[in-house]
Amino acid sequence: MARTRFQNFDHVHEVFAGFGPVAVRRMFGGAGVYADGVMFAIVVDGEIFLKADETTSPAFVAEGMTPFAYETGKGKRAVMSYWRMPARLYDDTDELAAWAREALAVARRRKQDGARVKSIVNKSARKSPRRGAR
Repeated sequence: MARTRFQNFDHVHEVFAGFGPVAVRRMFGGAGVYADGVMFAIVVDGEIFLKADETTSPAFVAEGMTPFAYETGKGKRAVMSYWRMPARLYDDTDELAAWAREALAVARRRKQDGARVKSIVNKSARKSPRRGAR
């Protein structure tokens, strides 16, 4: 299939068939790709980007891939933790499945870390006296 530019998102299911069932939800002109309710990939301008962190991004760098970036409304460049999927993976369903499992693991960790931080913030907010309280 080699580096497909998706005209619609139906083909995303085919690309991830070796990984397992995915849900594709439209968002911001692109789509989020979910497994077990966790977003682990995005589709932007017809290309797939996989979730990565400091442990998995070196593999993307070694492949010459770049993270997804966009210009904000204030003219600044925002870089996200989703990296362009290597083109060779479009033709190698087994290896794509391995990369997708890693991306899902990263997304789960981030989701768990976010929930942990939110819990800590909420607990400290309950313990802190209100401003202006006497």
